[in-house]
Amino acid sequence: MFENPCLTCGACCAHFRVSFFWGECQSAGGSVPDHLVEQISPHLVAMIGTTAKPARCTSLLGDVGCGTRCSIYEQRSSSCREFTASWEDGEHNPRCDAARAAHGLPPLTPPLMPEQVA
Repeated sequence: MFENPCLTCGACCAHFRVSFFWGECQSAGGSVPDHLVEQISPHLVAMIGTTAKPARCTSLLGDVGCGTRCSIYEQRSSSCREFTASWEDGEHNPRCDAARAAHGLPPLTPPLMPEQVA
């Protein structure tokens, strides 16, 4: 059974700037609530809380490394939808490792294959 490591992590949401095209906002027909973003250029917005260091997305609930969740998961931006945990799709994501390291968390490891489990 797959356990989503993001539910006990949240490091990416508390490390990177979460920016995306303003057209993803509700006022432009998208899904991201307008009151949770700030304009950063004529065509880009960012989630509030992610434009300065230390970063922490305003939509992140819980404690990084213990238990987290996104309060707008179904409405999140494409940049969030496209960010995958290391090994989630069988691929290493060095950005995931960097965010985890910034919060003192070890990198994720590839899952064991059935033949590796005794």
